[in-house]
Amino acid sequence: MRISWVVSAALVAWAFAAGAEAKTVAVSAERLLDVATGKYLEKPLILIVDGRIKSVGHQTDKLPAGAWKVDLPGVTLLPGLIDMHVHLTSSPLFGGYNRLQYTDSFWPILGTTHAKATVEAGFTTVRNVGSKDFEDLGLRQAIDGGFIEGPRMITATDAIGSTGGHCDSTFFPPSMKQKGDAVIDSPDEGRKMVRQLHKYGAQVIKICATGGVFSHGDTPGAQQLTLDEIKAIVDEAHATGMRVAAHAHGASGIKAAILGGVDTIEHASLVDEEGIQLAIQHGTYFGMDIYNTDYTQTEGKKNGVLEENLQKDRDIGDIQRENFRKALKAGVKMIFSSDAGVYPHGTNAKQFATMVRYGATPLQAIQTATLTAAEALDRAKDVGQVTPGRFGDLVGVSGDPLKDVTVLEHPVFVMKGGDIVKH
Repeated sequence: MRISWVVSAALVAWAFAAGAEAKTVAVSAERLLDVATGKYLEKPLILIVDGRIKSVGHQTDKLPAGAWKVDLPGVTLLPGLIDMHVHLTSSPLFGGYNRLQYTDSFWPILGTTHAKATVEAGFTTVRNVGSKDFEDLGLRQAIDGGFIEGPRMITATDAIGSTGGHCDSTFFPPSMKQKGDAVIDSPDEGRKMVRQLHKYGAQVIKICATGGVFSHGDTPGAQQLTLDEIKAIVDEAHATGMRVAAHAHGASGIKAAILGGVDTIEHASLVDEEGIQLAIQHGTYFGMDIYNTDYTQTEGKKNGVLEENLQKDRDIGDIQRENFRKALKAGVKMIFSSDAGVYPHGTNAKQFATMVRYGATPLQAIQTATLTAAEALDRAKDVGQVTPGRFGDLVGVSGDPLKDVTVLEHPVFVMKGGDIVKH
């Protein structure tokens, strides 16, 4: 009750502060987790000025004149969480052909509720790796403009794939003449597609190097882009300052993607020992979505997911989890990639417990969604830690996440850029 009263009072005060929000906010709590060291700072006072952290001190420190105080007794604070693999304009409730009951403009509208649920769940930054019709770009612009609530988004727009591959449109007969919007079949076409996506607002490039689980007619292990195609895409993306994420389940596609220079491997389900060693050698990050099988196997059929896709999910689910254990133990850099959209938005944090069950310590699991994710985004100066200069992104939980990582599933406080999202 005290948290609610103090924060509500602050919000009322802000509303009367010259018609705009206060520029200086001071947040105090029971303790703050330093995700770099795993140590707690007791009784912290975090000063946020114009949306960025000015200082991290102690509650006995004197407040600057005009600062608004947010007091969170009994709460443990962490940096705002980062999910490196979401699809905010997709929903797990519409599997298989059920999507066809809804018009094209339905999905970005649905995305507004997903964005709100995601940021309220403590994920203040996300990487949206694949959406149709530049829906994620529009969502990002609406969030950045303050029109809707949502996380800070890094957007890939359309995912690049080959004809008949996971990122093509494969559910329809020839008479429907369906084709993915970012299909390429040569290195030159790959370069051109990167330029086109960048032209229209992509901030990161997503490729489909192998088959997938929720596509039709292919197998997750099959390589679908050649090494030369991957290299051309990566070279062009890096030349424009964009990083590249590769959907890659199969061992050969994973190795081709790493050798081609991609920055993150998504899924990495069937990775072999050679692929693990290549990832370590090249500094490639793995984003392994090891929770969502629990959801798809219990709810997928009800939601219309085809048996073909459920079987593929069953076939690789346990293998992926054991390979997560192997890759983590070997020293591959891990990032938090939930694939939310395959399971419900706002429940992203359920993956933390699965990561711990398959070998990660709670601190390692938290680092995948903070410190390491920020590095993989090339935004370590902005997000991932509670230190001066970074955005005022905070998540508050009741309990000790280093003893029970499931407390991250129920945050009691969320702040993004110095603005209170949830209290």
